[in-house]
Amino acid sequence: MRIESLLIFMLAMPITAFAEVSIQEFKLNNGLKLVVQEDHRSPVVVSQVWYRAGSIDEVNGKTGVAHVLEHMMFKGTKTVPAGQFSRLIAAAGGKENAFTSADYTCYFQQLEKSNLSLAFKLEADRMVNLNLTKKEFEKEIKVVMEERRWRTDDKPQSMVNEAFHGAVYRAHPYARPVIGFMNDLENMTYEDAREWYNHWYAPNNATIVVVGDVKAQEVYQLAKQYFGKLKPKVLPARKPQLEPAQIGERRVVVKAPAKQSYLLMGYHVPSLKDVNQDWEPYALEVLAGVLSGNSAARLNQKLVRETQLAVDVSAGYDLLSRGRLSLFALDGTPSDGKTVADLEAGLLQQIERIKESGVTVEELDRVKAGVIAADVYQRDSMFYQAMQIGTVETIGFPWKILNDYPQKLRAVTPEQVQAVAKKYLLKDNLTIATLDPQPIDPNAKPQGKPHVH
Repeated sequence: MRIESLLIFMLAMPITAFAEVSIQEFKLNNGLKLVVQEDHRSPVVVSQVWYRAGSIDEVNGKTGVAHVLEHMMFKGTKTVPAGQFSRLIAAAGGKENAFTSADYTCYFQQLEKSNLSLAFKLEADRMVNLNLTKKEFEKEIKVVMEERRWRTDDKPQSMVNEAFHGAVYRAHPYARPVIGFMNDLENMTYEDAREWYNHWYAPNNATIVVVGDVKAQEVYQLAKQYFGKLKPKVLPARKPQLEPAQIGERRVVVKAPAKQSYLLMGYHVPSLKDVNQDWEPYALEVLAGVLSGNSAARLNQKLVRETQLAVDVSAGYDLLSRGRLSLFALDGTPSDGKTVADLEAGLLQQIERIKESGVTVEELDRVKAGVIAADVYQRDSMFYQAMQIGTVETIGFPWKILNDYPQKLRAVTPEQVQAVAKKYLLKDNLTIATLDPQPIDPNAKPQGKPHVH
């Protein structure tokens, strides 16, 4: 998965968005957390169930099991046959799906508001009554392997991304792909999926986020009706997982059939830990914006337009992570006649200029203004409002930090941006992955095919 900034979510929201809307949170006796945001502009509701379980919680030999279980959650319960979950939602005029990341797994529905009870009923049922059979597992694991072939083995840049994370992390589980390694998928059993389900799928390991034309107290009563009777579980102990300090530059080369070369490079940097004291994550966020946050940003201006070193180039940083660590990443595709070495030199030159000369107030103002300007495009999306709340809560922070984000960003100074560049963007803290394109067989066919629930 490409590194994405919280800024992508936050740019979708106006400065005062979370101050103006009505958000209430509740806690059921079994530990389930409920966050409801009332939005009465249209008779629609988005319901999301977030489990605090992702690939970060997996162990060697069972990579990909979080994602496999996500697939199995659509295979029925004692009362809802396999495939019927999706049919019931569709029959109600709704849309549904799910996704797995390193930090969490989320299941969501978008429905006409009167059908929220249907979503709650179905989600509560499969939270505890999943009918996880060997027969269904053996069919679905083949689908997941096809998905891995389609998403990774057939995509040269995805192969580079996987190799990059394996090199940049030596001890931390973020080194492992969310989709899982093929060997682990080939040897996975339905007992592995059942173990994962029994360990992590429980009301006291879940957060429900509801955004839409609803009343918070009514949603709370509905949650108590469907989820309140579910029993909590004793969750496995989550042991600290620290990544040792990097003490030298690392490089990895991937050779694969491709039309163009590709470069991905990244530095270890901190993520948000103390919401009251931390300023470095916000400075890193602004630094990413200065480099590639808009068409006037440095990388696009210098490396794409002026020197034509790259066809495309970007920088990214994720302020939030359950692992409490992150990467400051840069990537790009060299222009015809240019090499990854040329592009690497160009990127490093831009980094050094910021370390030596800093950034301008105008650049910072442009990045900060984007927080308000981009609201025009996504301010009406209930789904993304729910995504923001669910992500923050499941990562381990209160949703209220969303209120503070724009102000924290506005407070970043040019000196702070220069300081984090000097502190973290160092050669001995750098990992570089490159794609060495090999000849493409014109008769070659894709190894996998896309998956749809």
